[in-house]
Formats: sequence, structure tokens, C-alpha cells
Amino acid sequence: TFTVGGLSVLNAIAGAYSENLPVICIAGGPNSNDYGTNRILHHTIGIPDFSQELRCFQTVTCHQAVVTNLDDAHEQIDTAIATALRESKPVYLSISCNLPGLPHPTFTRDPVPFFLAPRMSNKMGLEAAVEATVEFLNKAVKPVLVAGPKLRVAKAGKAFVDLVDASGYAYAIMPSAKGFVPETHPHFLGTYWGAVSTAFCAEIVESADAYLFAGPIFNDYSSVGYSFLLKKDKAIIVQPERVIVGNGPAFGCVMMKEYLSALAKRVQKNNTAYENYKRIFVPEGHPLKGEANEPLRVNVLFKHIQDMLTGDSAVLAETGDSWFNCQKLKLPEGCGYEFQMQYGSIGWSVGALLGYAQGASDKRVIACIGDGSFQVTAQDVSTMLRCEQNSIIFLINNGGYTIEVEIHDGPYNVIKNWNYTALVEAIHNGEGKCWTAKVSTHSFVHCTSIREERGELAELLLMHVFVLRR
Repeated sequence: TFTVGGLSVLNAIAGAYSENLPVICIAGGPNSNDYGTNRILHHTIGIPDFSQELRCFQTVTCHQAVVTNLDDAHEQIDTAIATALRESKPVYLSISCNLPGLPHPTFTRDPVPFFLAPRMSNKMGLEAAVEATVEFLNKAVKPVLVAGPKLRVAKAGKAFVDLVDASGYAYAIMPSAKGFVPETHPHFLGTYWGAVSTAFCAEIVESADAYLFAGPIFNDYSSVGYSFLLKKDKAIIVQPERVIVGNGPAFGCVMMKEYLSALAKRVQKNNTAYENYKRIFVPEGHPLKGEANEPLRVNVLFKHIQDMLTGDSAVLAETGDSWFNCQKLKLPEGCGYEFQMQYGSIGWSVGALLGYAQGASDKRVIACIGDGSFQVTAQDVSTMLRCEQNSIIFLINNGGYTIEVEIHDGPYNVIKNWNYTALVEAIHNGEGKCWTAKVSTHSFVHCTSIREERGELAELLLMHVFVLRR
């Protein structure tokens, strides 16, 4: 719906833009006969300005098209789709509400298969970038690699792993790149996140004399308030189409995937950083086994979630303290992982869970969501049930906005407590498959295990969890 519907989806499109996702936003526009008049339409802000919605979308999409005539509609739509796929960003399509029902010759034929030619590197630029990088890395004593979130945009995940295998370097991931490269590789250090990195990971990365970041985004979240102990002259920054080597040259029109593949053939083997890691590494402890009636602790909860993960799983971490707890999970080969680190919109994970489960029906999706975030978008559970999804929701009851308490405490961070299991049961209303439970003790491990043994996990599962935070 023009304006009222378009602006409702604006926040989601902004999130997709920040995370480099090619979403096509189709909005119903005013009747084509209304353009050029001074009419005031319903659902608008009450002024005869038909560009109000378009202007809002211009800053959060890479392309906008307003279709008011069928003669060029085919071209406008094709251009928008191609731009979204090429730029890996959202696009905005406004289509006058009276056009879809009208016949037109350009829409009577079967569609032609869509194809976008892949972008290619400038050959000389690629060779120069690889040459400069090889010289930089081969003289280093203990170089490391770090995977960043733009690795997915560049479709360079496999090329990155091939470089790890060829070089023998130790490698880490930035928090927003979790799930993009394997965590089962022997040279994997963990998450590099400054002061809150995986144990012993930051020590190896920050003590390296050369570090190659593939597709990084350095914001205040990912850098823990810009507190990284990194030096620019030791860093190689590889973006999807650009390479910067230390304080030296920058090379444009260099595709990350081609660059990493070419680098793997030239770089010398060097596993010094990994050997240093092995010398200082101490395996992490496991939570003590508690009695069934003992209050549930966060570490026990996430130990159980860890045990649930397989290659057929995926994890979604809601904005807030689930970021940090889920980051500690060790993903099996093939296990998916998503969270919205750049945009950080609370409530994101409920809608994201709906979309992920619908698009990846071969995976069992596990979402960790705080009660504050769940209250923002809880109604999406209704669509999950209608679509017969079998996701698992761990709804962690914090009694408010826990992450905000850490930033600035106050009464405004306390929220009204809901009976979440009763809410979901009401939404369920006897239609579809759903199972809910309230858990506050170690016994929840047994109840989920029993259901798994009985094959009863083909249903939507909501676990309303109360945990001790010490």
C-alpha cells in the first residue's frame, strides 16, 4: 500500500541494505491516472505529493523505479532486478495499482532466463595487487588471515579456505562473518573481536606482523569501540573489488574471489602463527553437571544448544546479549548462522527466523531471542505456524532490555512480563504443530532430549527460558 505500507517496511529494507542483501521491495503506487492531479490520497500524510515514499527509499536502496506506464515497465523491472543482484543491495519498485491487471504485449511471452555476466578483474591490476601482497606476506614471520562479512557478498568463501590450505596460515573470523567459513578447520582460531575475542585469538592476531582482512567492516560494534590493537602498516584490506596493502598502494577493479585464488598459488607456506597458538592454547572448561532441579545457568543452556547443532542446523542470534553467547557456539560443517550486527534492529530475529526457515526448509533453525525483542515482532509466529515451520525458539526472559541496561540502566529498560507460552498457544489455536514449555532448571535438557528421541521435533518449539546470569 502506498506510503503506509511502504514506510512500514522501510526499517527492514534499511537492515537489508546494511547487510548487503539483494531484496526487491515492491510497493503499490498511486493510480497512474492520479499523477499530474492535485488529489489527496488515503493512506498518505495528507498532501498531494506522490514522491514522498520514493524519497524515503532513496537512501536505503541502490536503485528506485516508479512504474506508471506499461510500455517501459518490462525494462524498468528488469533493470531493478539486475541492479539488486549486481550490487547485492535492495531496490525499490513502485507499480501503479491499476497496471497489474492490464494486458500488454511485453508480458504475454514466457520469460527469458535471466543471466548476469560475472564481474571480472582488471588483469594488470590483479597481477599488481597479487605481486604486492606476495612480497608483503612472504617476508612476514607470523602472518594471519581474518575473514570479514563481505566475504559472502564477494562469493569468496571457498577461495578464502583454499588460501588457508595453501598458505598454512592461522585464520580467524570477525563476529559478523560467523558461518561464512568453516570452524572445523584445524587452523581456525575463533572469533577476533578485540577485548571479547575467543580465548587466545586476539593474542595471535594482534601480535602478527602481517594480517590480511578479507571483506571487513570496521564499525564501533565489530571493533569494540575502535579498540583494536592493529597497525595499518601491517594490514592488507581486501574488499569485494579493491585491495589496499599496508600504507602502500591501493588496487581497484580487483575482484576478491579472483585475488584470493591467485594469491593461493603464489604465497609461501607459513604456519608459525598457528604453532604459536597451539603452544598457548588451553581447552575451555565445561559447565558442571547439575541436579535436575538446580536453577538453569546461561552456560548450561548454551552447552545444550551446542549439543543440538548439526550440519542440518542454523542459528539466528537476536540483537543483544544473544550476540555474545551465540558467538561462542562452535558451528559444525554446514551449519548456518545469521545475525544483524551492522544494523542491530531489535526484533529482527523473529521475522528473520520466519524467512530463513521458509527459504532453507532442509535446515532446523534455532533462534535465541530476548523477551524485549520478541515483544516487538511476536506476531510473525502466526505465519510460522501457518507455513508449518519446525523452528526452535529459545525465548530468554531477561525482564527487559538487558543490553540497554549494560549501556545505561534505568526504569525504561524494564518491560511488562508476558505469559509467552500462553501467547504462542493462543496463536496456535489448535491449528498446526506447536509445543511450548517454561524452563528454569536443568530438567529442560531432559524434556527436549525425550521429545527428540520420540521424533516429536517436527513441530514449532518455543522454550520460555529463565536463567541465572552467573
